[in-house]
Amino acid sequence: MDETCFAAIDEDRLFSAPVSTHPARILILYGSLRPRSFSRLSAEEAGRILTRFGAEVRFFNPSGLPLVDDGVDASHPKVRELRDLVAWSEGMVWSSPERHGAMTGLMKTQIDWIPLSEGAVRPTQGKTLALMQVSGGSQSFNAVNQMRILGRWMRMLTIPNQSSIPKAFQEFDDEGRMRPSPFFDRIVDVMEELVKFTLLTRGRSDYLVDRYSERKESAEALMKRVNQSAAT
Repeated sequence: MDETCFAAIDEDRLFSAPVSTHPARILILYGSLRPRSFSRLSAEEAGRILTRFGAEVRFFNPSGLPLVDDGVDASHPKVRELRDLVAWSEGMVWSSPERHGAMTGLMKTQIDWIPLSEGAVRPTQGKTLALMQVSGGSQSFNAVNQMRILGRWMRMLTIPNQSSIPKAFQEFDDEGRMRPSPFFDRIVDVMEELVKFTLLTRGRSDYLVDRYSERKESAEALMKRVNQSAAT
């Protein structure tokens, strides 16, 4: 154990973090560009519910977002828009169709354009995340399970609850609004939980995801640079 990097739990930082008074900032991503996209329609229902809970909600329209590694970089306007929205947000909702037993390529492309680090900032670390999927057939959880793995990899605080809507074409009326059902009630549950977790963890999220191994690695890198500078 490196005693210089080991730290006891700081209850002041954990329980006495400054209280933010602005609305919870939630970014919503959806994974289909179809004119009648059920992942977008369910995301819009989620946005309305989040607004009712007092959150500030923004959507990212993925139309025009290029493929990763296809000869473009982070200066592309759609990539910059996405990354700016991620930096603004305190929590996110990811809503994807299930296609071939998985999230869509469009959903994964959006996630792949979000960097694990950008300069000294880790854009997703400590942010909350809620997951939703829609299916054309029977109920499945493949897409939300995949996205949960990605959220954990990106060090997001992925809430326990999630939404999966089977036979989504039956759940929306001609105006694109979701019909009353247990599936709609679940979306209300998920958004309520997301807002609670976001309000509870913001202001202390950096401390929640701070860890010994990274402090140790940073200290070793710093010592190496210091020693190299002294030698030259």
